[in-house]
Amino acid sequence: MKLQDRFFSEGQTYLGPRENPITETHYDVWGWDRLRMVKVKGTAKLFPPDEDKFTQLRSTTMDFLLQSRSIRKRMILFLLHIFPSRSLDRSPIAVQSSTLHFGSSIGLDQVLISHHMNEFGIPQRVAFKFNPFEKPLRLQMAWDELNLLKSLPPHPNIVPFDRVVLEDMESRVIGFTTKYIPGGTLDNTKVPFGFEWMKQLTQLVDFLNLELGIMHQDIAPRNLLIDPDTHKILLFDFDWAAHGKKRLLNGRDDVTNIIFTLYELITNDTHFTSIPHRSRNMDIVQSMQQWAYNRELDSDVSTFRNFLNEWVATRKSDGDMERYLNAPNRLTWPDLPTAPDYNVPFELGKTLDGEPIWKTGPRFRRTAMEMGQYCFHWERPPQRGLLKNAKNSMY
Repeated sequence: MKLQDRFFSEGQTYLGPRENPITETHYDVWGWDRLRMVKVKGTAKLFPPDEDKFTQLRSTTMDFLLQSRSIRKRMILFLLHIFPSRSLDRSPIAVQSSTLHFGSSIGLDQVLISHHMNEFGIPQRVAFKFNPFEKPLRLQMAWDELNLLKSLPPHPNIVPFDRVVLEDMESRVIGFTTKYIPGGTLDNTKVPFGFEWMKQLTQLVDFLNLELGIMHQDIAPRNLLIDPDTHKILLFDFDWAAHGKKRLLNGRDDVTNIIFTLYELITNDTHFTSIPHRSRNMDIVQSMQQWAYNRELDSDVSTFRNFLNEWVATRKSDGDMERYLNAPNRLTWPDLPTAPDYNVPFELGKTLDGEPIWKTGPRFRRTAMEMGQYCFHWERPPQRGLLKNAKNSMY
């Protein structure tokens, strides 16, 4: 994992008018190395609304905070919505989390792990993806991605789904594994790019969009791999995917994303990634007279662009969205279930008369544990120790 990606925050919370410089302001900061969260407190002057001051925090400072015992006692931890395994339609092969050996981080919400022994007694390396956020959108994304991946037919250009991961106490679903593909993503500018891979990617998008009614919505170099065994391009990370009209977002269609992805792969110009998807205009990129290549390619830039322009013209013809919405083999799956734990009332303060206020729904982890509810613990040892343990487990 890149150093700048080790910490993550979805923004600040203001406990009063954000224009007032003394308004108390909170940042919930995730440390992906140890899967811990700390609440950073300050004022609106320190964390102004129009600036992301969190990015200026030194990683060494956050490392210290995440290792501090005093901070641990004040951590805000949630009862995370982990799904009962019986809620999955056509339940796939599952594995208990205790049988997995965690390794190094390879993404914001994935870790490399050593799988159980295969039939030949060899440990299998897989990528474990999980969702440590309790927010409704993140939960829906995790549910949809898991169901989508296990429903997809095998495809040579999609990273294969492996199995569901269950926690040990109640066999709740906490994530899933996919085949681990070594070598890194095409986000690495030193990786060459081939014309055949672009053709494979466009064919894959046609299959997903027009055959299955799936819109990936996050095609980018960081979500593309090259399989060292088959030498084919592979797409992964379907957490933003739409199926039909559900979660279909403006500006995130796969045709537009492929245009910007190909431009970035050829030129290594990443400034468009800072522009919100809804504000991107693919005509700006397509109308450029020259794409100055800054990566090793196996064909002329004109070969890539001519093929891309012909494909885009075909896909952007009248009726393309209708074909997507009426795909002949659309995938379907059950709606996100309600966590059974959320139906148990808990006390959330008292009235002015001293009477308890009872609520249902999400609650802090400490509240759930005080009520005797089981909570899965995401926290893990530092990555340095994980790397050593992972190497030892492979021998």
